[in-house]
This record gives sequence, C-alpha cells and structure tokens, in this order.
Amino acid sequence: MGKKQKKEVELSPKDAQFNSLIIESKNVHTVVLMLDSPEDDILLKACEAIYKFSEKGDENKINLLALGAIPRLAKLINHSDKQIHMYATMAFGVMATNSEVRKSMRQLDFLPSIIACLAPDEDIIVHELATLCLASMSIDFTSKVEIYEKGGLEPLVNLLSSPDPDVQKNSIECISNLVKDYMCRVALNEINGIFPVLHLLNSEYPVIQHLALQTLITISNDAEIRKALCQNEGHENLLQVLGTPEFSDLHADTLLVLANCLEEAHNVTIIRESGALEKFLLFVATSALPEVQKHATKAITRSARNSETRHIFHQEGVEKALVMLLGINNDGVRTAACEAVSVMCEDVASKEAFRTEGGILHLVPLLTGDNVEMKEAAALALANLTTANSSNASAVFDAEGVEPLVKLLTEPEDGIIVNAAATITNLALQEPIRASIQSYGAMTAIVEPLKSSNTLVQSKAALVVASLACDANGRTELRNAGGLEPLVELLHSNNDEVRCNACWAVLVCGKDEPTTAELCKLGALEILQEINQSSSRRNSFSDAAVRRLLDHNAALKYSLTGRLSSSDIITDGFYDVGQIKPGMKFLTLEELSNQELNQHRPVLLINAKRTDGHQMAGISIEDKVTEVPLARFTSGKMNIKDKPSSKGKSKGKKDEEKLKEELLHAKTEEEEKKKPWECPYDVLFDAYLSEVARNILPLPSTRGQVVALANFVAEKMGGSVCMEKLHEFTWELHIAELKFELKSNIIPIGKIQKGIYYHRALLFKALADRIGIGCSLVRGEYNRAWNEVKLVDQPSQDTIGLFIPPTTYIVDIMYQVGNLMKPDSPDAAHYESCISCTFTPCKCCKQLSWYLDHLERNN
Repeated sequence: MGKKQKKEVELSPKDAQFNSLIIESKNVHTVVLMLDSPEDDILLKACEAIYKFSEKGDENKINLLALGAIPRLAKLINHSDKQIHMYATMAFGVMATNSEVRKSMRQLDFLPSIIACLAPDEDIIVHELATLCLASMSIDFTSKVEIYEKGGLEPLVNLLSSPDPDVQKNSIECISNLVKDYMCRVALNEINGIFPVLHLLNSEYPVIQHLALQTLITISNDAEIRKALCQNEGHENLLQVLGTPEFSDLHADTLLVLANCLEEAHNVTIIRESGALEKFLLFVATSALPEVQKHATKAITRSARNSETRHIFHQEGVEKALVMLLGINNDGVRTAACEAVSVMCEDVASKEAFRTEGGILHLVPLLTGDNVEMKEAAALALANLTTANSSNASAVFDAEGVEPLVKLLTEPEDGIIVNAAATITNLALQEPIRASIQSYGAMTAIVEPLKSSNTLVQSKAALVVASLACDANGRTELRNAGGLEPLVELLHSNNDEVRCNACWAVLVCGKDEPTTAELCKLGALEILQEINQSSSRRNSFSDAAVRRLLDHNAALKYSLTGRLSSSDIITDGFYDVGQIKPGMKFLTLEELSNQELNQHRPVLLINAKRTDGHQMAGISIEDKVTEVPLARFTSGKMNIKDKPSSKGKSKGKKDEEKLKEELLHAKTEEEEKKKPWECPYDVLFDAYLSEVARNILPLPSTRGQVVALANFVAEKMGGSVCMEKLHEFTWELHIAELKFELKSNIIPIGKIQKGIYYHRALLFKALADRIGIGCSLVRGEYNRAWNEVKLVDQPSQDTIGLFIPPTTYIVDIMYQVGNLMKPDSPDAAHYESCISCTFTPCKCCKQLSWYLDHLERNN
C-alpha cells in the first residue's frame, strides 16, 4: 500500500545548516554523542538526523546500534519537548524493524514509553511509528508477553479505527501476533475487540484485510470467540467478503474463519436461521474459483465431524452440493469433495442421499484417475458409504466399481490399498458381488498387501481374505497364489487388530481339508495354540480358529484334545500317535514312517484306500516286507544251460552273478527311494468294512448295530477279557512282534489281533463311522479309551407321544462285550479309569504301569 507524506517539522536556518551537516557527515558517532547534550535544540537536530539516517537501510541501523544510540534514544521517548519526543519515537520505531536491534532493545525497559505513545492525543506520525515498533517487537515471544502485561492491547484495538491506514496496518499486525497467546485472545474478547477487527474486512487495503483475517483465524479457534462472532452476526461480514468477487484473494482465509465458526452445532443453527448457511452452500457449489471451492469443501468436512452439524447439513441438502463438486474438472476440488462425503456419510440418511443424488456414479470413475490423493479419497468415500449399507454396495457393483477396486489392491500407496480393501470387504458380504470380486483375481491381488510392513494394510488385507475365503474358489485361489504363508505370518503380529483379523481369516480359510492341511503345514496351529496360552494375545477368533483347523484334521484333534465327537469322521489316512502336548510338532505319517524302529507307543493307522502301488489284488504290508528279498532271490536264479563245466569257471560265474545281483539290488533300492511315498494299505481293515456292511448295517435298530459291532471288534482283537486276568492278555508282546515284523512303528489297525482299550475303541469308531453309527472316541489315561453312543430308550407307558432325548452310553468292548453303561455308573467309571484301585492298584493297572515303565527305560 502507498505510504503517505510525513509531517515535516519547521526548522530554523541554523537547524537546517546542522541537519545538512548530519546527513552529509560520515562521522555518525558525533551525532550519537549529541544525544547526550543538555540543549534541546541539539537533541532535536540529533534525533531528526538519526531518524533519517536509520531510514536509509539496515546497515545504518547496525552502525547506530554499535555506536550506542539505542539506550540514548530510549531515554528521549518521554522527553517533555514534543518534537524531541516525536523524532525519538520515530527513530526508535524505524530501528525496531531490524532483528539485531530488537535483541538490544529487549534489554531495555522502553515498552511502557512506546505504549504511552498510543494515547489518543498523540500525533498520527507518533502513532504510526510507535505501532510499527510494537508490531516489530511482538514477533518475539518475550516482548509479546510484555506488551500484553504492560497494557498495550487495548490502545492497539482503539487505533484500529484510526483514519491513518498505516496506523491501522501496524496495529492489526501487532494484534495478530499478540492473539497467538491464549490470554490475549481472552482479553481481546473481554474488551470487545473482535468487531473492530471485523470492521477492517471492509478496508480498501488488501494487506489490512489479510491481517484482519489472520487475526480472525487465530481467535476463532476459541469456542467463546466463535460464539461471540455468530451471536453478533460476524458470519455476515464473512459472507459479504465471499460474495465480493473483487476479494477473491481473501476467500480462502475467510473460509477458514467460517469453518472455525461452524465447529459447534449451536453456531451452525444460528448461521442457518439467519439464512447464511444456504448462501454458503450455494457459494460452494457455484463459485468459479476451484481453489475457493476446495477450501469451502474442507470447511464442510471439518464442521461435519460433529454429528449434530452433519444432521443440519443433511437437512440443508449438502449432499447435492458435494455431488456437484465431484463432477468439477479439478482434482483438488474432487479430492476435497470425496473427503467431505467420507465424513458426511457417517450419517445414515446422508448415505442414502448420496446414492439417490448419483454420488456413487461420480465416485467410481475417480478410482481410475492419475491423482493418487484423489484415488485414496474416493476409495475412502466408497468404503464409508458401503459400510452397513447393502444398497450402496449394490450401487457400487452396478456402477462397475469392482474391477477398479481390485486393481487398487496392487497400488504402491498404503492409503489406497487400505481404503480399497475396506470397500471390497463391505461388498463381499453379498454373494453375487463376492463372486464378481473373485473373478477379477482379488485373492491373487491381496497376497502382496498381506506381506506389507504397514499394520493397517495388514489388518485390512486379512479382512479381505476373511470375507472372500468363505467361498471354495476363493480359498483355492489364495492357496495357489501363495497367500497362506504371509497370512500365517500375520499371526505373529504384536498388533492386536492385525492378529485378531488374521485369526479370523484362518478361521474362514479352514473350511476345507486342502487349505487346512496347508495351514497346519505352515505352522498355523502351533502359533494359534501359543496365542491361546497368552491372556494378552488371545482373542475371540483364535479359539475358534484352532477348533476349525482341528475339525478338518481328526488325527491331530484326537492327539491334542483326546476326543473325537460323532461329527468327527475317521477317514482313510487317519492315524493315532497318542496324546501330544500343545506346542509340540505333529509329525505327518510320512515323517513317522521314516523314523527308525523304536520302543515308543506304535502309531495306529486307518486306511482302506488302495493307491497306484497297491494293485486290485491288494498288497498287504506283509507282502511289501517280503518283496525285496523275493526280488533278490529271483534276480539270482540261473539257467541250467549256463552252468559252467569246471569248478573255476563256476566260481567266476558265481562272482559275476553276485555282482549283477548287487547292482540290480542297488538299482531297485534307488528306484524305491525315488517313488513317492504311499500310505500303507490295510487289506484286513478293508475286509472288515465289507463284513460290517454286509452283516451289521442291515440290522433294524441302532442299539442292535452297536452291540453287534462291539462283539465284532472284540472278536477281531482277541475276544472278551476277564478283568482279573488282563495282565495275562499278552497284547504288548503281540504289538512288539508286529512292529518287528513290519519293520515300522506304524501298525495298520487290521493287523492287530490282540488289542485292548485304545486299539478296540479306535477300530470301533472307524467302523461305526463307515456305517453311519454316531459314535464318540474318548482317550483316558493308562492306555484307556472308550466309545460313547447316543441311543433313544424304549418309551414307557407314561412317555408315549412325548419327545424322549437320546441317552449317552459307554460301550464295553473289553469285558462284558456289548454291555451299554451309563456314564455316571460305577461300571463306566471303572471302565474309564479303574478308580476302584486308586489306593491299591489292581493287576491290570500293575501290568499297564509295568509296560509303560518298560517303554520308558528302553527309550
């Protein structure tokens, strides 16, 4: 802004002569020394000369500082001579614009004298330079506090109405600095200083308007001041600025003030009742300046974070204005509009309004733009719009938003991935949309986000897996894409949300055996068990995930829990390795088969499935054991015609044949090693299945089937045993002989001809499952195991026509074979744990204990 002419003080001829000397003289030191003169004429001429000298630049100010002019001038500010007072103040004000000079000034107690210069009766030129000095000093925090404490705020506010624009500019600049301190803001409100600041918005000087807006932005951060602004129609002044095209450079700052005023719902109500809110929204939608529209939209976003304000905005139809902004060909405006939509759609009614106004149709195309911020904001808006709103999810699907959302999962920016994943999770709740998401390769695309180091990305990616893996095709795609390994790694996360979502995803993935097997192979079960043992890491999904994995791995479930329910079906390939502790590695059957023969408890195998290595005739384990010696014998067989005539030749021939035999044997062993491992086929168990299906399955009642099956199992495993003579039932020797015969720790169940509790209970369960008898298998201690069945008892005369719940029975397959015992009966208790010999062990317990000790000594 232009600077007006300063008032010139009339000088005598000798004063002019001295002034000319001071201006032209290079000996500034002499002039500074003149400030100590007792003569007013000399002081006046020295002050005037120093003022004019300091105005010429910072170098002169530094020279005056070095010569000690600052403390001398400070003393002259309160001089009784008005002209000396004026020039001293003017020189001081000009000097204060230099930062080095200000450092020296802070050592002096001069601010009260400068503040006194703000009195109404002072000359305008004094007001100008005094306010200039205060504006410069208020940049520093300590001086700012001192100006407030010395009472400088109120006279500065009074000078905002000065007719001199320089005084106004310096005063508002100083106030703008002062109100950055909370106490100054409170004081400004108390002295009604807000409205003189508002009045400056009408100034013809842009710099004054700008400083006024900066002041309003700062003070409107306080709720009380915002309330005062709205109650006294301060928003009208702001809207007047917005409505003036000539003030377009002020619109952005004006909107920041208005955004602060819209923080409280009470203020929004006042603005709305005055009609100003409608004008504001109209301005937002119709402004020709994209930058202004962007700031206005950001103002809506800030205000809409309050639930009451969102409701008011919805009633005023803000959704329509935002949808219009989504169509503006400016990325900044569209990004801001997306952010506003994200906040507004937390209101349920707004979600519906955005769909009906076509907001989703405008948002979907923004997902494919080049602007990263816009894509992230659009994806966030869709995520919030589709949360708990199936209609909006369908609208996104209808707008062909699935494909671009899936593509966003491969973006390098974490924010885009997070928002796209959240939207996909919402869409996947509907089965037709879920199928579409999978068709675009979402499970393959989510693998990399699962590997991210960003916990928020990991969490949202795990949720995508959980939402899509409920479909068999989704699980297959994830498994083939290598997504299970990073998913299992997320179970190790120290972030509670990531770990919980990963457990949820594993729970969903564990719905089929191939995926479950892969998860267990990757160690998911061990990690989940470790999580469940920690009170701080355990979550609602970790327990369910463990149960789900075990549901598809009956062998592991039985080893860990010691129980298989009637719904846990024993299929071919099941094996019982005995009880294992949580956290221990559960070896595969192939790994167990590679172990050396040992004295440990044998592994019981259930398998009636032939493989390529077992031809239709059926090759038993015995056949496989004798196969190599037979081949060795056959390969060494000689033709009679080739028999040598002499002893020497015969010996040479034998050596040659022996060498050939060894080479052939080595080749055979090498070929055997190269063959893929095959689960041993149990020809006897296969025969049991046929016999049971032929003789027991046709029986008319379940009770009869259970009793017949109990007798069948007992017959195949040595018959009934007298309880007192269990120690004479040499099952241990029989098992040891089988292991030695098979050269393996794995024994097919059909090979066992002398079995006790746990052998018989396993065979009973395996056969019962094949013919549809609901049966549980429970492991006890000391080689105990038993089967539980549920049977409906015959109704009595009093219960005819009433629903009779089934009764649980324990099946005796050891002693009184076929006897059905109720679980709470003494017979059942003795059968399960032999509690009758707790203090004096019976013979059977002594025999079992001896055998366990024998195994322990030999291990």
